[in-house]
Amino acid sequence: MISLLNAFKAAPARPGPANPDMDRFKRLRWQTFLSMSLSYALFYVCRLSFNVVKPALVAHNLLSPAQLGIIGSALFFAYAIGKLVNGFLADHANVRRFMMLGLLLSALVNACMGLTTNTVILTLIWGLNGWAQSMGVGPCVVSLSRWYSDKERGTFYGFWSIAHSLGEALTYVAVAAVVVTWGWQYGYGLATLMGLAGLALIFFFMADSPQSCGFPPVHHEAQTPTPGDSPAPSIFSKQLALLKNPALWLLAMASCLMYIGRYAVISWGVFFLENAKAYNTLSASTLISITGVFGIIGTGLSGLISDRFFNGKRNALAMLFGLMNTLSLSAFLFVPAGHYWLDATAMLFFGLSMGALLCFLGGLMATDIAAKGAAGAALGMIGIASYAGAAAGEILTGVLIEHGTTVLSDGSKAYDFQTLSIFWVCASLVSVLMTALFALHLQQRRPPTLPKRKETLVPVQP
Repeated sequence: MISLLNAFKAAPARPGPANPDMDRFKRLRWQTFLSMSLSYALFYVCRLSFNVVKPALVAHNLLSPAQLGIIGSALFFAYAIGKLVNGFLADHANVRRFMMLGLLLSALVNACMGLTTNTVILTLIWGLNGWAQSMGVGPCVVSLSRWYSDKERGTFYGFWSIAHSLGEALTYVAVAAVVVTWGWQYGYGLATLMGLAGLALIFFFMADSPQSCGFPPVHHEAQTPTPGDSPAPSIFSKQLALLKNPALWLLAMASCLMYIGRYAVISWGVFFLENAKAYNTLSASTLISITGVFGIIGTGLSGLISDRFFNGKRNALAMLFGLMNTLSLSAFLFVPAGHYWLDATAMLFFGLSMGALLCFLGGLMATDIAAKGAAGAALGMIGIASYAGAAAGEILTGVLIEHGTTVLSDGSKAYDFQTLSIFWVCASLVSVLMTALFALHLQQRRPPTLPKRKETLVPVQP
């Protein structure tokens, strides 16, 4: 057992030359970044496959909307707790091995999901998938903090966050096409294969840290210790200090409510479009995939723009994108059926704004206020709040759909989405309010002047 735990500890530092080969360093850094980002996109395929098969399960009377809500919520609850625990562990871990184990478990769960329609069994194994999924995000953020300096954090965090939207787009195009062509069980099969492909990417191309490859650490601040300095705080003490920061809790609430609106679309959007606006599964999935495609643009540009043009100040941008998200969600829900291009436009702006919010509220703004060495803990705190909100929203959504269901004389079902739509939009709007309170809190606590920090963008010898 001890040897197993030791296998997941951060890789030890290897001795390197006095003058490191910076070309090799940059090559390793890009390999790590790209393999980590692409594999995390495939984490998402293994997470969202269930959403694409929902309409088929209901159409074949295999499961009810309320049962689907319970099964879906199991992933969110397990993911929320796991993201907190595994986020704290990731600060100390070999992130390469940590991610590999999580993606392997997630792929195996997808392989099992097509074997039964028993609600209890599906809830248990989909909950296991939630825990496996939580082993992806923390290691990614810790890896970013190990390989990149503060000045680059927003830019590369934004580029990495593209993986969220890329995974969504892959799911709602590739998995949906397989489900329509061969059946819902084969959708899980494709997700399994894509998860195993991600596992191979991590194994062959990702490195744990610069130190494990013979390079000195990337220093965030150039400091010269002097006699009498107090010992540097431990990672654990930094994590505890983070829990006492009210700004983190406000940000967590904003992200919690934002995730209700997010999963309203990516978890129930296909179901909503089929039953409220008479789209078929493929056309509905194609519309939802627009959010993933344009989410890539919103996510990729948000960190870069905030770093380059706003000097890392992201609060105003987060509120602006939050309002855009609320308006586009409202248009998606309340525009009558028969207006394809309006629905597509709503999904375009929803994707752009959600991509930016996933970058800002979903982690980057938390790492901005976290001490160095506590990036995983910051993501864990945001994660447990975000997915607790997503889980609660999943259950409430299933119940509200069930409550608004009418069985017609021919045996078909009609759904009333009015109350549900109001719930989704209100959650999105209150998220913007929490973001404003977060910004106000930081403004009140900001000192009159801040000392300038010296930063280096490449490893330097201690």
